[in-house]
Amino acid sequence: MDGTRDIEALIDLMARLPGLGPRSARRAVLHLIKKRDSRLLPLAQLMDEVGRTIRTCLNCANLSTGDICPICLSEKRANGQICVVEDVADLWAMERAQVFQGRYHVLGGTLSPLDDIGPDDLHIPKLRDRIAAENIREVILALNATVDGQTTAHYVAQELAPTGVGLSGLAQGMPVGGELDYMDDGTLRAALSSRKPY
Repeated sequence: MDGTRDIEALIDLMARLPGLGPRSARRAVLHLIKKRDSRLLPLAQLMDEVGRTIRTCLNCANLSTGDICPICLSEKRANGQICVVEDVADLWAMERAQVFQGRYHVLGGTLSPLDDIGPDDLHIPKLRDRIAAENIREVILALNATVDGQTTAHYVAQELAPTGVGLSGLAQGMPVGGELDYMDDGTLRAALSSRKPY
């Protein structure tokens, strides 16, 4: 099996990706090798290109090919709102939904004592700086409804309170199309406490 050492190394690297285990990685690698010209080589070239050109936006921590991402550069997005998210995947989810037209701020994670992630590991000071520099009137805390996400949202809200900026969070509770019988207790509790008048 000496001749397959590189293939095994590739499978091992692929298996470290989220959502892929050893068996899935093996299938993916074998598929790529079978479709070498149409899949493997273009993928390798694109990964090399992305690895060399992608950088973190100096303003919001989004990913971009420039020092400042297109969202931060767009004057149309300068509407006085910043949506705070945990990571880039959350920013991309908001953009896919096309529900927010302001700018973003990526914290780079959540507070998590178990993972040894404290306030100094997140991009909170930069957020404070942006509030004054960009004339921000509202900060929307769009963090996940997990214990770490809500703890982080509470901490960020306390840190931003002295700035006088308006703070809001995403509504929590029943998803569109959801049925009560299938909801967990926490979702039902959040939905009831966040109820609104008709």
